[in-house]
Amino acid sequence: MVKVREDYPQLQNGRVDLPRWIDRLPIDRNIVNSEELLRAFQLAEHCAELPDAGPSGVVDEDGSSLFTALEMVEILADLHLDQDSLVAAALYRAVREERLPLEQLQRDFGQSVAKLVEGVLGMAAISRVNAELDLPVLGQSEAQSETIRKMLVALVDDVRVALIKLAERTSAIRAVKDRPGKRYRVAREVFDIYAPLAHRLGIGHIKWELEDLSFRYLQPSAYKKIAKLLDEKRLDRQRYIDDVISRLFAALEVEGIDADIAGRAKHIYSIWRKMQRKGIGFSQVYDIRAVRVLVDDVKSCYTVLGLVHGLWRNVPNEFDDYIANPKENGYRSLHTAVIGPEGKVLEIQIRTRSMHEEAEFGVCSHWMYKGADKTAKNNNSYDEKIAWLRQVLDWHEESGSSSDVAEQFTRAQDRVYVFTPDGHVVNLQNGATPLDFAYHIHTEVGNRCRGAKVNGRIVPLTYTLNTGERVEILTGKDSEPRRDWLQSNLGYLKTSRARTKVQHWFRQQAKEDNITAGRALLEKEFRRLALNSVDYKYIADQAHCASVEDMYAAVGSGEISTLQLVRIAHQLAGQNDSQSEEQLLRLRAPTRKGKDSNKVRISGVGNLLTHFARCCKPLPGEAIAGYITVGRGVSVHRQDCSKLLQLQSVEPHRIIAVDWEQEQIDTYPVDIELRAFDRQGLLRDITLQLATEKVNVVSLNTVTDTAQHMATMRIRLEISDVAALSGLLNRLNGLPNVVSVERVREGG
Repeated sequence: MVKVREDYPQLQNGRVDLPRWIDRLPIDRNIVNSEELLRAFQLAEHCAELPDAGPSGVVDEDGSSLFTALEMVEILADLHLDQDSLVAAALYRAVREERLPLEQLQRDFGQSVAKLVEGVLGMAAISRVNAELDLPVLGQSEAQSETIRKMLVALVDDVRVALIKLAERTSAIRAVKDRPGKRYRVAREVFDIYAPLAHRLGIGHIKWELEDLSFRYLQPSAYKKIAKLLDEKRLDRQRYIDDVISRLFAALEVEGIDADIAGRAKHIYSIWRKMQRKGIGFSQVYDIRAVRVLVDDVKSCYTVLGLVHGLWRNVPNEFDDYIANPKENGYRSLHTAVIGPEGKVLEIQIRTRSMHEEAEFGVCSHWMYKGADKTAKNNNSYDEKIAWLRQVLDWHEESGSSSDVAEQFTRAQDRVYVFTPDGHVVNLQNGATPLDFAYHIHTEVGNRCRGAKVNGRIVPLTYTLNTGERVEILTGKDSEPRRDWLQSNLGYLKTSRARTKVQHWFRQQAKEDNITAGRALLEKEFRRLALNSVDYKYIADQAHCASVEDMYAAVGSGEISTLQLVRIAHQLAGQNDSQSEEQLLRLRAPTRKGKDSNKVRISGVGNLLTHFARCCKPLPGEAIAGYITVGRGVSVHRQDCSKLLQLQSVEPHRIIAVDWEQEQIDTYPVDIELRAFDRQGLLRDITLQLATEKVNVVSLNTVTDTAQHMATMRIRLEISDVAALSGLLNRLNGLPNVVSVERVREGG
């Protein structure tokens, strides 16, 4: 199956004759521009001759990225992939080895090709971490291997990415035949991760090759023993199969049935696995002798079955009709075992040519009934994505073009898969942070966490993790959880598991410490939000606490958040002042309302009297324009209204632009005072934080005390509610050099 380099057509100078080589590929129905494909290979050839890769580049396993590119394309061409996939495969190694910038690839061959290469580079995280850590085994348990396969599926938004990666790993394991140093590592990775992935995607012929080559390097003695037994029997088996095929052909000719008949070789790993599973010897593996018959239609399948049973006696209980009763994954075929010539057991499979294509190319493969994890009943998301990948592959096989299925390639990811420093994969909830990761690893790792690195770079503990990243938790002997971690609006923790562990830690502390800490937290929050004359006893009652001290202890342990109590305090103030909860936040009228009477905004002149023209009666969402009338404000017409067009030709100066008012959330002006030690870039950092929070700044005034190097800022903001204000104050307070941030009332 492995091609030697001499098999490639060559020019007189010894180079590969690329045009002739392309002509041999089965790509006629998928190639739009053969010149572009040739240009890609010429660029790959040029990149292969460049100096070694950059410091972070990865050197090809066999030292020749060109031959890897050619081999990958041959594998993908057999799967009838489209032109973009073949171009991406041709240039993938050049990009990975840093001989070709991704930006140049996008510029020369388009966004689609660049996105495919970028996706395959993302899947290479498995190999990259394994090589960096020099781990002998990647995925040292079946559970870890399955988690890694799920991570790879989560990375894929385009089925072609998975197929290109499988082609690349197939080429890689072929190339390490004479490299003992790399053979075991590559084989372990392929056997644990990529052969099962090919199995689940149903790419049978790739799966068999990956399994056999991996088995050859992982268990060489067992491989050689079975290979020798097969070789000793090869001539006898071939003679036997030829005899069976000639008898079948003769019987089918009499019935006028057009059929393709071939001997089916059982691959070495499959034989060994069957021997191990059933505890039998090589001589008892009956389906080593097997024949497959392909016909045009279902009727012919049953006719052939009758002929076979007429020629040879069938083995009882060894007949399966997967045409009348397909497998759960849709696999269809007739399987029967008979006592063939010389009294030897022979397996015969009968199916239509279309059924065979489905079974070979992944639409109806064996993964559901042989390779599925029977215990993983709750992995619906993973199974659904596998099914989706296989469905897209099915569509691609039918259409022969990626353009018809491109819209199906984007899928949401609901899990995040990240690496530990030791190369294990951790499965987390989407949106998880380094703190969530730390508590997932071990409670004490979370409790002692003082920082985190992602891919070697220090990140905030509120950083959102992405699939494929390598996470390292920095711990300190004296580090402890902070109560800020429990404030949901600060974004430290996203998983309930981690939050529960932090709460448990605080509950274990002395109650007096929790009371002291809770009182300080609550008083600080009330002071920052300018909530004065608060009745703590009433708030404790409303929070279902037996006493004020119990309320302080609950805040200190994290069982109750300060935001919950702030809302209760607002409700109390509203009852005392006969005001609504929304009115408590504001000191003046709201800056804008979410619902206007006529929902029309006049561009550039604010709120004017408007009315809708009766001639065209515009509806919300239609393109509109305004006409300034005499004494009746602005008349709103549809832009294609004939009367408006007539007015525009006579009095164009009276036509103004108007548009529909968008639904908006009420916001209220709030003044805050920020004090900080003055430094370069302070104002920039504050305004950047406000912009990040999407807060509108009405006014900003800064006074700097040069003697004390202290800056005091009075900022008027538009805020939607008290929760948004509390979160904003917390984030501003976390900026470097900021001493305090508090809300101030009018006259304060």
